[in-house]
Amino acid sequence: MVRSPFFCFIIFLLFLSCKEKKTVTINIEPIKKEALKLRNKGISDFEKKNFNTAFSNFNKAKIKFETINDSLNIVYNLIQMATIQQINGDYYGSKETVTEALPYIKKKHIYNGYINNIFGVADKELSLYNDAIYYYKKAINDYTDPRLKQSSLSNIAALYIQQKKYEKAIIILESILNNKIPDEKHQARIEDNLGYAYFKNEITEKGLLLMNKSLDKRNQIDDIYGSIESNLHLADYYSSVDSQKSDRHALDAYNIATKLHSVDERLEALQVLISNDYNAQNVKYVKKYIALNDSIIRIRNNFKNKFAKIKYDSKKEKDENQKLRLEKAENLLSLQQAKYMRIVFAIVFAFLIILIFILVRYYRNRNRIAKIKTSYDTETRIAKKIHDELANDVFNAIAFAETQPLSKENTRENLLQKLDDIYVRVRGISKENNNIDTGENFIKNIREMLSTYNSNTRNIIVNNVEQINWETIDDIKKITISRILQELMVNMKKHSQAKLVLIQFDNDTKSIFINYTDNGKGSEQSEMIKNGLQNMESRIEAVKGTIDFETAPEKGFKAKISIPK
Repeated sequence: MVRSPFFCFIIFLLFLSCKEKKTVTINIEPIKKEALKLRNKGISDFEKKNFNTAFSNFNKAKIKFETINDSLNIVYNLIQMATIQQINGDYYGSKETVTEALPYIKKKHIYNGYINNIFGVADKELSLYNDAIYYYKKAINDYTDPRLKQSSLSNIAALYIQQKKYEKAIIILESILNNKIPDEKHQARIEDNLGYAYFKNEITEKGLLLMNKSLDKRNQIDDIYGSIESNLHLADYYSSVDSQKSDRHALDAYNIATKLHSVDERLEALQVLISNDYNAQNVKYVKKYIALNDSIIRIRNNFKNKFAKIKYDSKKEKDENQKLRLEKAENLLSLQQAKYMRIVFAIVFAFLIILIFILVRYYRNRNRIAKIKTSYDTETRIAKKIHDELANDVFNAIAFAETQPLSKENTRENLLQKLDDIYVRVRGISKENNNIDTGENFIKNIREMLSTYNSNTRNIIVNNVEQINWETIDDIKKITISRILQELMVNMKKHSQAKLVLIQFDNDTKSIFINYTDNGKGSEQSEMIKNGLQNMESRIEAVKGTIDFETAPEKGFKAKISIPK
């Protein structure tokens, strides 16, 4: 393989500047003591519901534990941070946070159940019910405590009710109720959900009896929060048979939820009241609903921004501290070593001057060729798409118009549908090759583009994209990164059949790193070029980057991308 003159020059420099490496010993105990102190502060603030301060302290503790490779405490702090994000409605953020814990855990880990439960709660709140059930089932397998297993099982039953799979929910809830339940609150919850499932499955008398029994029990044991759910279920039951009773239960739920600051339950109660009443009261409830909904959206968005800023500031502080440590280490170099380095650079200075002209010519020609090849590949790909996806459709539409009586309404509708399908395909090809905003909306557009590939059966997780200072990256490289991610997504959608995709961003002072992983069906290494990855390699080579693929049948697909800043 022919190496560039610059490569040979770098090897020469490294040869001359080799020096003995010194091992730096870190005193672990003071760092661990400080990390534990921050973690305990986080726990205390969490108990007091000071969520911003708690999140900040857990994040600082996590960073300290990273310096001493204490994986158990790293995972614990990430779980607490994700829990705080869920309490405040930041479900996507909680998934990103808990994903950071995955590299630190093994197959059998004490926190596996808690991590899967967090994924389950997030997907439930995002209405990804099948994904939530998947994670709850994993949590059941991971938990060792029977009570936690039973709690996850009842969560699955509640999701079956949401999916209107009432018989499945009834089977689970009856099995739980037939076993011994030591916790009265949990037993009341099971009875209420089972009664609600009976009611929805048209076993109304039995359902009403259990729901009333649950509400009585919750009132007796002072389970105020649980009584909200009972009242909402009874309000739903009475909405079709006795609107006054339905209103009474909905108002009880609303008042209790207001007292406990439970916003989502207040919104549910208002929905019932709005659907029941058709008079002046209805306007009052509608206004309350709109005001409350707008307020909670603002509050949750503020929390999301605060959590993201805390993470960003901590990362920035960590990078600055690392930079200071490196500067301190450099200052410890002896005068003899410094003199040696000056001599080395004096020797190679003349060689460097001579190389400048050669290197400029060499890289200018190489970049020109790479750009031409990339442009040619893009044009070829667009031409192939037009030929494969549009030519036959256009021909068929023309033939249809020539052979069918267009005076008939049904025929005209068929022709219009064919033309609309052709338009959608053209718009799709245009969108894949249109201009990319490399300004302040770059990160937002990247996230929006990737999110379009989310579905009920596929989850796209993106980590740390905001932690890269994109303002310092030139537009050509931003466009290259956007196109590469788009081609990875298209390749995944067409060939992978993946259910989970993780895209991890990272960087250092010289390069941007993108690690792509999916759990799809994979392929043979020899088949990768056929799957449209050759064009991706050309793009990356044009900006002097590298990309490595790793795949095998039924083993998923991985890509490691490095692009110099």
